[in-house]
Amino acid sequence: MSSSPPRSGDNAANAFHAFLSLIALLCAIIAPTAAQAAPAADPREVQTIWRLLDYMAVDYGGAVERGKITNASEYAEQKEFAATVSAKIAALPAEPQRAALVSGAARLETAIASKADGSSVSDIAHSLGNALLEAYPVPLAPNTPPAFGRGQALYNDNCASCHGVTGDGRGPDAAKLNPPPIAFVDAQRARERSVFALYQVVTQGLDGTPMRSFDELPSSDRWALALYVGHFAFSDAAAKEGERLWKSDPQLRQRVPDLKTLVGLTPQALGTKIGQPKADAVMAYLRRTPDAVIAQAPGSLSVVRERMAQSLAASKAGDRKRAGELALSAYLDGFEPIEPTLRARDATLMTHIEGLMIEYRAAVQSEDPDLLAERQQVLGTLYDDAEAALSPNAGSAVSTFLGAATILLREGLEALLIVVAMIAFLRKAERTEVMPYVHAGWIGALVAGFVTWVIATWAIGISGASRELTEGFGSLLAAVVLLSVGIWMHGKAQADQWQKYIREKMAQALSGRSAWFLFGLAFVVVYREVFETILFYAALTAQGNGGAMLAGALSACVVLAAIAWALLRYSRSLPIGTFFTYSSWLMAVLTVVLAGKGVAALQEAGIVDIVPLPSFPRIDLVGLFPTIQTVAAQAAMVVALVIGFGWNRRRAQPA
Repeated sequence: MSSSPPRSGDNAANAFHAFLSLIALLCAIIAPTAAQAAPAADPREVQTIWRLLDYMAVDYGGAVERGKITNASEYAEQKEFAATVSAKIAALPAEPQRAALVSGAARLETAIASKADGSSVSDIAHSLGNALLEAYPVPLAPNTPPAFGRGQALYNDNCASCHGVTGDGRGPDAAKLNPPPIAFVDAQRARERSVFALYQVVTQGLDGTPMRSFDELPSSDRWALALYVGHFAFSDAAAKEGERLWKSDPQLRQRVPDLKTLVGLTPQALGTKIGQPKADAVMAYLRRTPDAVIAQAPGSLSVVRERMAQSLAASKAGDRKRAGELALSAYLDGFEPIEPTLRARDATLMTHIEGLMIEYRAAVQSEDPDLLAERQQVLGTLYDDAEAALSPNAGSAVSTFLGAATILLREGLEALLIVVAMIAFLRKAERTEVMPYVHAGWIGALVAGFVTWVIATWAIGISGASRELTEGFGSLLAAVVLLSVGIWMHGKAQADQWQKYIREKMAQALSGRSAWFLFGLAFVVVYREVFETILFYAALTAQGNGGAMLAGALSACVVLAAIAWALLRYSRSLPIGTFFTYSSWLMAVLTVVLAGKGVAALQEAGIVDIVPLPSFPRIDLVGLFPTIQTVAAQAAMVVALVIGFGWNRRRAQPA
């Protein structure tokens, strides 16, 4: 049976049905998008509602007590605010949670109308405010930690005339205002106010009061002002206690993990978790030092980037002093904490970044900002490389093992050589009774290092500046001591009658004072290295691979023990003149090395100026750094050694 060709009418009908299907499909796709594109809530309207709720939560208790009105005007205002909240919530764009918010607002109105107690109204208002922000999110926190000093300057310029310099509400203009200004020193009131609530008042003002809006200020300034206002009720002594608590209690730091939590949390709410006195102390500290909650993620150079950007901005504004301070902070507060881990992962990259940051600090005082910007572009690329090297995926058990072993060998070898030289000297001099002083020195340094680790982990943080100052001054002290010891040993190497000298003079040379001198030398040289090592190991611990780190440390200890055994065994067979010659040259080399390292550390801490030497090599192992100051320090030590050794040879020549 043959089929007939389709008619043109059928084709048209089919095409029409296909077109309708396409339209239906497009509608199905577009409908959800259109629903999502419904008008969003005005953030200012949401913030106004939240501010009214916060105000009621705090101030309602001053209007009603035990079911009776104690302040009629305040009570009327509370009723008006509750009605305003209900109306504004009902007018918000449709959201699934809006019905519950409307019901909550009605419950708040009913509670106020029935003169409920203050705690009940406060709980309802706070719960409603939290639910509001969940349904209609608005920006709740600053992008970066507000500057406390900036907040103080803004307060003095805009607020002190009414609220008083100390926040007591008794400024010069306070008597002219009705109602009178709020006393920020009122601790009970302050416990119920979050920094976010204060920010809202600063931004929008307070209806029915002389408090105007400061929305013309940048958002960062309004946050700084709110934070400064929030500190008045909590004393400086409380802030010091809060710092101790914050740095010693990891669980406390987990309760306030970021800026959003800090500005949204009231001292009263925190007090329900840890007790009110502790909460007051912690808030006193954090509101003065908000950047304490910014915990860098492992391997993050966010603080470095932020401070360097601020440094460049200060340089462009003509404030070179501030630019230098920020560049120093970028190194000490941002780069120094991650330096040990980066050294283990990529020592070459670490050295390159450190060198360029030092050059930038030297250039910031005189170089054109455009050239500084070029330097920062180069550094920015290196920061990217460093963050890649420090990422969790880049770490491995092998790199952790090598890092742990290398740092202990590098830091321990210098101290080992000095201590072994002292022990060998005492054996040669047949004065083993003085040996306990040397052993007490290096053992005491290990104990002090353990105490330092405990303090740094559980009590207070050790800043980058403290690390560099300890290393710098410790190195220079050891260099000066080794300079005198080296020259003394070299002088003895020039004498002819060793046994006679030892028998007749050693009792005098190793008096009680000399024994304590050996104790001090052993302590200083070992503690300096232990201090560096424990900070490095603390950084490695945070990266994981604890088993590999322990294996690396044990391996390094075995190598160091083998070196010590070999040196002591070999030194016994050396003639005493040869021993003193070798020892004096060892002390001379370590003197030059430590002088360079000490000055470099003080430069990194900002104590010593920096004048770079372009194209000059950097060799960390021998303390050689490309700056005039470090080279000059080493040159001064070389000159002193040449003079001392020359004088010894001259004295040894027969008359």
